[in-house]
Amino acid sequence: MLEGAFMLCQLTGDLTVRSQIGVILPTYCESQNVEGLIDEIETLGLDASILVVDDSSPDKTSEIVKKLQKRYTNLLLYVRSQKGGLGSAITDGFRVFLSLANPPKFMVTMDADYSHDPKAILQLLQRMKSGCGIVIGSRYCRGGNTAGWSWTRKVVSRSANVVAKSVVGVNLHDYTSGFRCYSAEFVRAMVDSLQSQTYEIQIETVRQAFVRGFGIVEIPVLFTNRKHGKSKLTSAEIQGYTSYIFKNVTRG
Repeated sequence: MLEGAFMLCQLTGDLTVRSQIGVILPTYCESQNVEGLIDEIETLGLDASILVVDDSSPDKTSEIVKKLQKRYTNLLLYVRSQKGGLGSAITDGFRVFLSLANPPKFMVTMDADYSHDPKAILQLLQRMKSGCGIVIGSRYCRGGNTAGWSWTRKVVSRSANVVAKSVVGVNLHDYTSGFRCYSAEFVRAMVDSLQSQTYEIQIETVRQAFVRGFGIVEIPVLFTNRKHGKSKLTSAEIQGYTSYIFKNVTRG
């Protein structure tokens, strides 16, 4: 409870907001993308709140979001003191939404660089059903695809999924997609168990759903290269992903 109260003190926006859907946007240096993405999500007509979790971006991403808060009363901003990694940003996003007076029923995670089409949020939500913990926007199930990727990136991504499937054992095509919808019931059940700091959050949450008996569903999506800026994936984060799989998941 104390941690949740502390996080709420770091938030800006209307903390009494009441929405069925919470969209989590982790950001680091996304000043060229964040405004357009938020505008597009707002035009979808969803009963949604948007939470930007920004790692003190030096390009003033958070300042852009603060200006947008004057336009959108359902927009929340949580600024962290330093770059902490995707996994911890998503976990913090979960905790923020659960700490609100009126937590959302569903939580959507997506990239803030236009790799994920905001319109596909509607498809993710449509596949949520009772007992389902995660709906994954999959690049590799039938109908899914990627656009603008180099062959090396395709090989790395496919290899990561093969390794994850062999270790975790869940029959999924795309373990590493970050475009997802979570039920709040599942998030509440597993959030205190999350340990991921970077991209391994995608594997850890799948494993948590599997061991806790929550359903996992895939739907096809198109994943495209970011509109502006550079990829945030580093060699250290790839190493962290690999280390998590072999040091944590294999221990059961």
